[in-house]
Amino acid sequence: MSARVPALYLGHGAPPLVDDPVWPGELAGWAKDLPRPKAILIVSAHWEESPLTIGATRTVPLVYDFYGFPQRYYDVTYPAPGAPQLAERVKQLLGPSTPTAEEPLRGLDHGAYVPLLVMYPEADIPVLQISMPSLDARELLEIGKKLAPLRDEGVLVIGSGFMTHGLPFIRDFRPDAPAPSWSKEFDAWAAETLAKGDVDALLEYKRRAPGLPYAHPTVDHFVPLFVALGASIDKADSGKTVIDGYFLGLSKRSLQFE
Repeated sequence: MSARVPALYLGHGAPPLVDDPVWPGELAGWAKDLPRPKAILIVSAHWEESPLTIGATRTVPLVYDFYGFPQRYYDVTYPAPGAPQLAERVKQLLGPSTPTAEEPLRGLDHGAYVPLLVMYPEADIPVLQISMPSLDARELLEIGKKLAPLRDEGVLVIGSGFMTHGLPFIRDFRPDAPAPSWSKEFDAWAAETLAKGDVDALLEYKRRAPGLPYAHPTVDHFVPLFVALGASIDKADSGKTVIDGYFLGLSKRSLQFE
């Protein structure tokens, strides 16, 4: 039996995250404070595919799913080992009620590899990415619950998104730009609701959260939270904020669920 590993929800940033003067240090320091995982299972805002699809397991290539950046960001590599045993365990835990598919050539997108570049730069921990089969919060919460036993097996479960992601409404593209009111309001609501452990309110975020149409014009960057939350819900852990503040005015609040 391995030491129980936390589940995480983190803001992954764009490829230039690695050049930010503050954020990489925050992520690297977080990783150093975690138990070293035997493997990493990650769900990213940038892969929605139904049924739930299991990515590459033999080798783990990268998907450069972004446009218009300098060439150096397309030259990045992250040669993490594949995790075929973890892939089999995921299918076992999900069971027949959650159908799965395999896409053995699908590597890590930037929502997965960008934070891992600074958290585990040696790329020596096996990594497996799986898709979100939908953006439905309840469905993702149930998937997280099914995957919870992985945490006792030394697997770090990560939901990778962004606490606010209203890029179409950003007008000031400085990293330290002031946060718009909708970003601050949604972030404060999420932090308060998580602190209360009010899962029902979180699941009803479309009705309850302030600023939602601007904070998340599409919800793909918020809902990976529910995989991490589901993987810890039996422990009634409301999560603790490890990283907060804003980047381009967007909340980079990132949480650890013990």
